[in-house]
Order: sequence, then C-alpha cells, then structure tokens
Amino acid sequence: MIHRADRVVKRSDLLAHVWGMNFDPGSNLVEVHVSRLRDKFGDYAWMIETVRGVGYRLRRQRAA
Repeated sequence: MIHRADRVVKRSDLLAHVWGMNFDPGSNLVEVHVSRLRDKFGDYAWMIETVRGVGYRLRRQRAA
C-alpha cells in the first residue's frame, strides 16, 4: 500500500502479494490485519481508508 499511496489496492491484490494466496471471498484475513494496523497507527488510523466493496487506500492527507 505504501508503494501505491492514494490509490485503491484491491483485497485480492493484498492477499496475492502479501500472503501469496489466491482470492478467497470468504476470508477475513485482510480485514483482521488492517484492523490491527489501524490499532498500531493510533491517532493516524485515518490514513488507512476502506473503499467499500473494493479494498483499501493509504492516505497521505486527511480527506476533506
């Protein structure tokens, strides 16, 4: 996500590139790890934006 900041990264791309898995629509692996990242980001959790039905986007600035 860092290399594609401000662009949407699909869940299936995260599964394939991070975990080397084919897309499994029933898996919540990505959501669990994104939630943990948000916890670690603390006050900067806003940087990980959910794009419903598509994936996630790493924000450089807060959305207006």
